[in-house]
Amino acid sequence: MRLRRAAPDAPPAPPRSTRSRMLIAALAGGTSVLAFAPWGWWPVQLITLAILFYQVLRADSVKAAAFVGWAFGFGWCLAGVHWLTITLVRFNLPPVLAWIALVLLCVYMGGHAAVAMGAAAWLRKRWALSLPAANLLVLPVLWALSEWSRGWLFTGFSWASSGYAHNVTPLAGYAPIVGVYGIGGLAALTAGALLLLMHRTRKAALGLIAAIWIGGFALQSITWTTPVGKPLTARLVQGNIALSNKFDPDHIGNTLRYYRDAVTSVPADLIAIPETGIPLFPQQLPAGYLDAYGTFARKTGSAIVLGMPMADSPTSYSNSVLGLGTTLARPYRYDKHHLVPFGEFIPAGFRWFTDMMQIPLGDQARGKVLQPAFAVKDQRVLPNICYENLFGEEIAEQLDDGSGGTVLLNVSELAWYGTSVAIPQHLQISQMRTLETGRPMLAATNTGPTVAIDPHGAVKASLPYYEAGVLHTSVQGMTGRTPYIVLRNWLLFALAGASLLAAWLTSRRKQAAA
Repeated sequence: MRLRRAAPDAPPAPPRSTRSRMLIAALAGGTSVLAFAPWGWWPVQLITLAILFYQVLRADSVKAAAFVGWAFGFGWCLAGVHWLTITLVRFNLPPVLAWIALVLLCVYMGGHAAVAMGAAAWLRKRWALSLPAANLLVLPVLWALSEWSRGWLFTGFSWASSGYAHNVTPLAGYAPIVGVYGIGGLAALTAGALLLLMHRTRKAALGLIAAIWIGGFALQSITWTTPVGKPLTARLVQGNIALSNKFDPDHIGNTLRYYRDAVTSVPADLIAIPETGIPLFPQQLPAGYLDAYGTFARKTGSAIVLGMPMADSPTSYSNSVLGLGTTLARPYRYDKHHLVPFGEFIPAGFRWFTDMMQIPLGDQARGKVLQPAFAVKDQRVLPNICYENLFGEEIAEQLDDGSGGTVLLNVSELAWYGTSVAIPQHLQISQMRTLETGRPMLAATNTGPTVAIDPHGAVKASLPYYEAGVLHTSVQGMTGRTPYIVLRNWLLFALAGASLLAAWLTSRRKQAAA
């Protein structure tokens, strides 16, 4: 069958409307969730970012490009963190209000992509950039900066940053150098180059893609850190305590007995329980309860990490871990410093909202940004608590400050998120932290993931999700500084500045030639 050509005097096809471009972008953003755990279809992300860039480049104005970017960011957020509604409903918020709150969060999150894509369209128009310059020098950089900004502004929320999808791809080789946001930028650069495969610069674009991915594969062979001391034996307790029972006075006694028996049954160099595994302040515990842990630690030479709240006054308390060891003159203490908005601290003007949810242990005091590691034999264990695991630059700063952490330890309570994708995604985040720092990580959680991860991001031992158990494992501490520990995100900013400068110089040369 022969295709009929339009008559020469037929009117041109109408341009796609901004609304239709926004719909395409929103669907692409939502589809991007398939790139992350538990699916791990990371090529989807490259395609969806390429769709975003194409729609931005075809938008008929800077305003339209910003709306397209916002729609993509909105869809990305809505699909990526939809499980937050589970948390809000558990906090006594009606389901309708929980979804309204999620939509409002996604409206805000989409704003970061809107600014980035609007700025890209403005720069392309202002500097009269060619398609390759826009695709390779402007769009990827502004995408990476938008992800950094949403992980920083208003204390940040960097969940589902694009770099996390690549903890198992060759791009993971760049993690010790540019971190998760830099990997997101390289993924965006790949997407921009994919759009040029139908352009006259297709050979150069293909060469760039090959260089990025082969370079990442080669970097994975570099060992940035070295073993130090002897390996530690470790026991990580996963209680699988139902949230309905955790703070219920009728069940707290069972919780306390479970963790005491699980911890003191078998010795190990390091034994850890989850965040707020003990849900009471020390002053509220039965007489002699903490002494039982201390006695066991002294008799067996075990170091014990207990997740529990600590009260310094009737009005000031923190989300903490308490460390007990044989060589300590006083118990070790680490206080969570990067708190969850609305859940652990109340933003100005929103007390009415948090009062509706009746969150236990809300409105906490912040710990210091830099805190020492916990000495366990000849290793130094650096804790972080739940949400802090998202902020790689802060963990890197603590490692670079002289604390000399050789092993990372995450304690978390993720039962608030039910049986959602938040659990495997949190594991993916932990794996990225080990890649950035060249340190192994142990994670003790209530419902999972309770795991041991090596310095290369590989899971070496784990417990099944949503089952009570104890993970018996070992961990080899590592010392040394990766480039990311030293430079953190400053290298990303420098590369972004260099890329935008190159785009401007390209524009100037083009104008001079004209």
